[in-house]
Amino acid sequence: MRFGIFYEHQLPRPWAPDSEERLFAEALEQVEIADQVGIDVAWAVEHHFLEEYSHCSAPEVFLSACAARTQRIRLGHGIRQTPPKYNHPARTAETVATLDVISRGRVELGIGEGATRLELGGFGIPAKQKRAMSLEAGEQVANMMALTPYPGFEGEHFSMPCRNVIPKPVQKPHPPLWIACTNRSTIELAARRGLGALAFAFVDPDEARHWVEIYYKLIKSDECVPLGHTVNANVAVVTGFSLHHDRVEAIRRGYDGFHFFAYALRQLVVSDTVPGHTTLWDRYTAQRGSGLDDAIAAARAAGDDYSDTIGTPADAVRWLREAESTGVDHVIFLQQGGNNRHSDICHSLRLFGDEVLPELAAGRAEREAAKAADLAPYVEAALERKSWMAPLTPAEVPVVKASVQQAAVPASPIT
Repeated sequence: MRFGIFYEHQLPRPWAPDSEERLFAEALEQVEIADQVGIDVAWAVEHHFLEEYSHCSAPEVFLSACAARTQRIRLGHGIRQTPPKYNHPARTAETVATLDVISRGRVELGIGEGATRLELGGFGIPAKQKRAMSLEAGEQVANMMALTPYPGFEGEHFSMPCRNVIPKPVQKPHPPLWIACTNRSTIELAARRGLGALAFAFVDPDEARHWVEIYYKLIKSDECVPLGHTVNANVAVVTGFSLHHDRVEAIRRGYDGFHFFAYALRQLVVSDTVPGHTTLWDRYTAQRGSGLDDAIAAARAAGDDYSDTIGTPADAVRWLREAESTGVDHVIFLQQGGNNRHSDICHSLRLFGDEVLPELAAGRAEREAAKAADLAPYVEAALERKSWMAPLTPAEVPVVKASVQQAAVPASPIT
């Protein structure tokens, strides 16, 4: 099992003049600590106009800063919005490949489409077409990174002539591809297209086991036809995260951040928004009621049977071992939510590195090798089913005429 941290860059109101500056500075420090303690991936979303919920509108900039300040942690677009009106596919290919080059091959690329009217309407994207737009563009992004030159494309949602999209990524033919999943249908879509499943819905281990079974059954079936040039067979789930040796203190520190995340996500889908005047945090605290007290009481009553990633290191080990037994490949921690304090997040990350990760890391390389060997024939068969974009021969590459006809210039006189 691999582990990640997840950034929405949440910023509940009220805001000070330096709130966003401090938010990003603290996040960069957290990623440095995650790199040092052995966490595998730092994931960053791409959202637009979602005040309080997500101020992460340019993840490529944030992840580039992470690359410059870290040595080994991988850098995940979780996800990049791929419909062309958000990001032209060539710009996505260029951006992702550049990040892969400067990070020396540490990029993971999740694709997605957005869900809220604030985002879709802001870019003029029809909600009913967003899935088709995302998949069409995602496949061409992979082709752009893998082919020299890119032959060009005439599609339903975008077109582009032959060009060589540069730079090319360090990881060949391209970084591992993922897709955002929020329900069973998108888990199935991920498997059918050979994509890693970033399951951003919150699931318990029993539900996760069901999702994993569905996913890997399809990966091994004739229905798997890869979107990209590789198959990235992995299931990731997101969970809350707050660790302390005192379980009650861990819950106090992490409860509101985790539950605000879920509350705000629902509200952005079902509630009207007045741009520049959101009240998400105030509305969340007004409806919270006795939730925190109830959570603490339940945790106390559970005693040593308590398992959660919001709790003690031992609680987290129990939960993660259960998750691992379901076949989940990657657990992503939501540590930066609501008003969770920077110092508490850093403390939790260090505790994870000191007391949780060592309990789970033993034998990981052997398990991953066995999994790869088991999947190898299915992956090979899936790649054989794919209809590949044919590369151009040198003779087929078109000449791109200069836009300005150069006038004849007299030769310089010999002196």
